[in-house]
Amino acid sequence: MEGLTKIDDLGQPRVVIIGGGFGGLALAQALAGVPVQVVLIDKHNYHTFQPLLYQVATAGLAPDNIVAPFRKTLGRQKNFYFRLAEVQAIDATAQVVETSIGLLRYDYLVLATGATANYFGDAEMQRHAIAIKSVGDALELRNTVLANFEQALQLGDAEKLNSLLDFVIVGGGPTGVEMAGALSELRAHVFPKDYRELDFREMDIHVVQSGPVLLKGMSAEASAQALLDLRALGVQVWLDARVKSYDGYTATLNNGQQLITRTLIWAAGVTGAPVAGLGPACLGPGNRYQVDEHNRVAGYDNVFAIGDIALMKTAAYPDGHPQVAQPALQQGRLLGQNLARLLGGQLMQPFEYADKGSMATIGRNRAVADLKLFGREYHLGGFLAWMAWSLVHVIALVNYRSRIAVAFTWAWNYWSQDKGLRYILGRVKADPVVNAASTAGKAIV
Repeated sequence: MEGLTKIDDLGQPRVVIIGGGFGGLALAQALAGVPVQVVLIDKHNYHTFQPLLYQVATAGLAPDNIVAPFRKTLGRQKNFYFRLAEVQAIDATAQVVETSIGLLRYDYLVLATGATANYFGDAEMQRHAIAIKSVGDALELRNTVLANFEQALQLGDAEKLNSLLDFVIVGGGPTGVEMAGALSELRAHVFPKDYRELDFREMDIHVVQSGPVLLKGMSAEASAQALLDLRALGVQVWLDARVKSYDGYTATLNNGQQLITRTLIWAAGVTGAPVAGLGPACLGPGNRYQVDEHNRVAGYDNVFAIGDIALMKTAAYPDGHPQVAQPALQQGRLLGQNLARLLGGQLMQPFEYADKGSMATIGRNRAVADLKLFGREYHLGGFLAWMAWSLVHVIALVNYRSRIAVAFTWAWNYWSQDKGLRYILGRVKADPVVNAASTAGKAIV
């Protein structure tokens, strides 16, 4: 195979970063002043602010509000290079990464490949459900919802019509809770205006959570408040329940309950996205690379892993750090500093996670937040938590343009109680078998 498209040899150690999520981007930025050549490889040419994907899916934000092109974001960084490619394998002996556009040599390799949806081996669920892990997924979900409503206008059969209006969300973590809240707001304020012929009192939103509480990992106060808020918004929450099967039309729970829906949203967990080539012994539970306190992959001296793909077991986190943005950001920044120390002949510093808390929004003026400030914990709910959530997410966006656009859009949505990005553009999640069956119930117009 021919070599990768020419990259200038700077005569400096080359750090190759696979993946431009929170960890990969933070690391690249942290290496700006370090005498190394930084090469970032990603299958997309942009960074995605994943916590707001659900807002793209529910027509609250445009995709370009939550993405930042790598070349724009890091373009002024003289030691930075980007290549658009998919990584296929790693040859740690030759210190080479095999990609869809050729081979790339490295001196230091950093795996920041993140995580993907975990369907726990259920192929049928994977085929029919929609996860929200990328901009493409979010747009597909938005298109599917709107296309289903358009189709519902043509149906006379009550069950088939309701299957197009109802939603089942599997997973009661932040993504599931936030998606349910957003859909309930659309049901109350937006959909009845767009689709006047449909009775949205018949639109059911179900959240199926396998455990006894929502927002596992947050405080008991936050979990209880989220449950109260969702139920106040008319969301049906099923605790201690699991979806055993889903065929694209019927979701069957482990208690025997059957929920009819054409839209099942999978928010039930993630699994690591490892790259082929490294020894299997370095992979731990959840397909995450086992790393030491310096984020070095077990068994390798110059290969590191950060973020969701890294499994660093500590006394405080025996199962590894939570797979959210903050550990990835902090690990990326520290690894940048540690590589500078390593090149300078100094000892690397161990990683210690500074937990700043967690938050989730449920809807207009409804949110929960567990904040850790100045050694104390604070639990917020309602409007204050909603304002804190909004402020934190606006500030966390990568560039000023996105911050301004999101702040303005949210202000307009709040004032108007409207979400204006309701257009079908791109692919729709379609099941030919179910589609064929549903046409039998069409009404004559």
